[in-house]
Amino acid sequence: MRYHTRAGAVTAAADVSLELIADERLGLAGESGSGKSTMVLAILRMIKPPGRIEGGAVWLDDLDLMTLSEEQMRQVRLARIALIPQGSMNSLNPVMRIKDQIADALRDHGVVVSRRHLEERVRDLLQSVGLAPGVADKFPHELSGGMKQRACIAIAISLRPRVIIADEPTSALDVVVQKQVMETLARVQRDLGASVILVGHDMGLIAQFVDRLGVMYAGKLVELSPVRDIFADPLHPYTRMLVATLPSLERKGVFQGIPGLPPLLGALPSGCAFHPRCPHAVDRCRTEEPRFREARPGAWAACHLL
Repeated sequence: MRYHTRAGAVTAAADVSLELIADERLGLAGESGSGKSTMVLAILRMIKPPGRIEGGAVWLDDLDLMTLSEEQMRQVRLARIALIPQGSMNSLNPVMRIKDQIADALRDHGVVVSRRHLEERVRDLLQSVGLAPGVADKFPHELSGGMKQRACIAIAISLRPRVIIADEPTSALDVVVQKQVMETLARVQRDLGASVILVGHDMGLIAQFVDRLGVMYAGKLVELSPVRDIFADPLHPYTRMLVATLPSLERKGVFQGIPGLPPLLGALPSGCAFHPRCPHAVDRCRTEEPRFREARPGAWAACHLL
């Protein structure tokens, strides 16, 4: 996945390979600019120019999404794979009532029902995400941030998709509302039997929700492990330093960051992209890019020091 600019092509995500298991909750974490959102938007084929998907395949059951026409892909979105966006205020139409936005999504995918059945379906969808039926007649500006995000979840699950992608769905919310939104997402995921890809940079929030966690850095996957293993015994130095930034009851008032800044994607360092910030880097790290490999059963990482 590259962005073509006047200064040249910038690779935003490359060589990322992973499998999403049925009913699984998979997390993608990393600093801003690591390629998380770019990758999930590429899965949905929602990359806009100057971005361009230049290779790869995305298999949903027996269907390769990269081979579909634009119209075929538009019909797959929401029906089989749905997105819960980061900014609910930017994704909801400000001049349409919530019920009309849900009805639009249904009609656009060929769902034709009577007005009475449509109202019942909208009511059931809203109740499934913890919203009162009266929310259907409201405009987005009349709802709180958490209510708007749950309305987005209602739209996303309206056609019972197999996969739900949540791109930092709680980034603009306070911690109490974050918990409510994540509980709503967990409940609807169980009800649908769907799989979820959760994108975020809040390691603490992700740890409470996902089964497996992938860590991205400079457009590549550097570790993929069960979430308990990530926090108990991280394999990659970057993952170890991310976990160390979390506040701890044992170290009250002590905050730890990661020295340095992520590299510019248009000017990546040679070898391992993390080596300028890694306290354990050796000469091999500066010259040879590590291979993403299985370090222990079910746990993968890209590091020469394993």
